[in-house]
Amino acid sequence: MSTHAHTNSPVRFLEGNRVYLRPVGQEDSEFYYRSLYSKETRKLTGTQKHYTHEQIQQYIESKGQDSASVLLLIALCENDQVIGDIQIGDIDTFNRSAFIRIAIDQSAYQGKGYGSEAMVLMLDYGFGILNLHRIELNVFSYNERAIHTYEKLGFVREGVQRQALYYDHAYHDSILMSILAEEYRAKYGK
Repeated sequence: MSTHAHTNSPVRFLEGNRVYLRPVGQEDSEFYYRSLYSKETRKLTGTQKHYTHEQIQQYIESKGQDSASVLLLIALCENDQVIGDIQIGDIDTFNRSAFIRIAIDQSAYQGKGYGSEAMVLMLDYGFGILNLHRIELNVFSYNERAIHTYEKLGFVREGVQRQALYYDHAYHDSILMSILAEEYRAKYGK
């Protein structure tokens, strides 16, 4: 007979001081659906399409089967509130590279360091567990706060994809940034 008590508390896959990262499940499809229709989230991520509940559920299901991707939700340690998601994707085990992306759902949770903490947790996982050598991201030129944050985290600008995104009646540049394993280890003492 098992002596373990069953709890309904979420699994904490990667845990920091103020946020933790947990697996995404079908029960999170409503969060995803709502966040995709947040005007600010759509702009910051460059999301142009609309999605149905069923498409979101299929997306979550497919990510659970995708060995080249790690998709996790960002939650607050103090109350388990989900505030966004983070993903390492297109994991290339030969070249030891991948991309990373993050989205914090509501402006109330932006600019408070939650995203930075989540990024460091995921970068540590990418370099320390997945044995990646290079992690890259793209950020749109109008997202100056994110660009500044990524630079503080140790990402280096590599180039600009000129007018790569058409959003809100205008073209916008996409900035390619990356961080290498040795840069991460030098900055974070790992």
